[in-house]
Amino acid sequence: MAEAPLLNNRYEILEQMGKGGMAIVYRARDLMLERQVAIKVLREDYSRDVSFQERFRQEARAAANLTHPNIVTVHDFGLDNGQLFIVMELVPGTDLKTLLGKRGRFPPEEAIPLIVQACAGIGYAHRAGLVHCDVKPQNFLVTPDMRLKVTDFGIARALSTIKPDEQSDIVWGSPQYFAPEQAAGAAPSPASDVYSLGVTLYEILTGTLPFQADTASDLARLHLEAEPPRISEMVPEISPELEQILLKVLSKEPSQRYRTADQLGRVLMNFGNSRAAPSLALTPEAALPPKTAPFPAQKAEPPTSLDWLSVGLGLLALIAVLGLIPFWVWVYFVYNPPIR
Repeated sequence: MAEAPLLNNRYEILEQMGKGGMAIVYRARDLMLERQVAIKVLREDYSRDVSFQERFRQEARAAANLTHPNIVTVHDFGLDNGQLFIVMELVPGTDLKTLLGKRGRFPPEEAIPLIVQACAGIGYAHRAGLVHCDVKPQNFLVTPDMRLKVTDFGIARALSTIKPDEQSDIVWGSPQYFAPEQAAGAAPSPASDVYSLGVTLYEILTGTLPFQADTASDLARLHLEAEPPRISEMVPEISPELEQILLKVLSKEPSQRYRTADQLGRVLMNFGNSRAAPSLALTPEAALPPKTAPFPAQKAEPPTSLDWLSVGLGLLALIAVLGLIPFWVWVYFVYNPPIR
């Protein structure tokens, strides 16, 4: 990219922000709209595959239609100089995995609001018919004021089409976080994202992953067969209620988990409310799905004094009605004179 500081004749590359196995992320300036953006440029070997190019366009187009405060907005995508790229909003802050590396783990009063925000964004996508497929702390961007945004929607699905004849070598998502059905090579569902959210919550509460192995195949076997270590044995202050929620989320069978991220988010919010800890409730209501936003507690109204204005208006109305009685009696006798 150093030889081509201008991408697609529109984006001026300013600096490299990060690098992963499939892409490099740059901070850039959109010359047309005069704003800074983040650009993810995929590896050349990915970009050369024609079927992947088409699938990438489909997934990027679907991601661009997601508008939610807990989802990183996709502005643009395309192919330039033989490389696929996707342009996103520039989010101040860092990813959750980096924060974990610095802090070790988060207490429940900080961990749960973060996961609730992740559930809000991913749940919105589930309602739109999209599955993330690669839920992990690396794809959660956290701002300095602890707002969380989910990124990389759909890229894992696009990567699955690179070598469809080698399905066993290409796994949906990341081995440390994928669901048992993903480990078995099946296509992910919303319940798969829920499982990955559970792995992420487990990690940020304990500072360690529930399953660890040296190879992807060993990790797959653990996700399929092994039970995670009891979280209460590692962090004694974790409540039994929260541990039960985690055990349900990490069920091997998708049908035994919460079906969508929205459901998991509601359960976690109810848990926070039952603990009577205001810090567990998500403060920014915009980060919650509309149907799961918490309602403020209703306060008992004190007895009010007698409203004399209303009483007076009622009496006037009664007098007016009674005053009409002689009139209607007169009308009756006009049309029905008494017989003499």
